[in-house]
Amino acid sequence: MLRIRLSMGGVRKRPVYKIVVADGRYPRDGKFIEKLGSYNPLLPKDKKDRIKVEFERVKYWISKGAQPTLRVSRILGEMQLMPMPKPGSNPLKAIPKKDRKKEAKEEPKAEAKKEEPKKEQPKADAKKEEPKKEQPKAEAKKEEPKADAKKEEPKKEQPKAK
Repeated sequence: MLRIRLSMGGVRKRPVYKIVVADGRYPRDGKFIEKLGSYNPLLPKDKKDRIKVEFERVKYWISKGAQPTLRVSRILGEMQLMPMPKPGSNPLKAIPKKDRKKEAKEEPKAEAKKEEPKKEQPKADAKKEEPKKEQPKAEAKKEEPKADAKKEEPKKEQPKAK
C-alpha cells in the first residue's frame, strides 16, 4: 500500500522531514517513490518555509490510492488541501509523565468516594421498600413450611416403622 509519510533527515536535535510517497513496507528513512515536499518543525508556524508541499502531486498520489499518515494529514489539513482529521482523545497528553502516575492514583480514590454515596442511597431506598413487600410473603412462607414439615415428618416415620 502506498503511504504519504514523513521521512526524517537533518542532524541530532535539529530534525528536518521530507514528505514522500513510499511503499508501506519500506523503512521510514529508506527507499521512496517521490518527494512531495518538506517540513521543518523548528521554524515558527507563521513562516512559509516551515511547510513546502507540491499540491498537484499530492492530489495525484491520493487519486492513485496513497494514504497519508495521521501527521501528514494534519499538515495537509493546515494547508487546506484536505479536511483536518478528528483530534484524538488523550486527556493525559498535556500532563508531564511523572505527574500522570500521581493523578492516576488519586482519581480512582476520588471516583470511589463519589460512587459510594450514590450506591448507598438506592440501597437504603430499596431496603425500605423491600420489608413491606416481604412481610406478607414471609408470613405465608413461615406457615407453609410448618405445614409441610408436619406432613413430611409422619411420612418419614411411617416407612421406618414398616
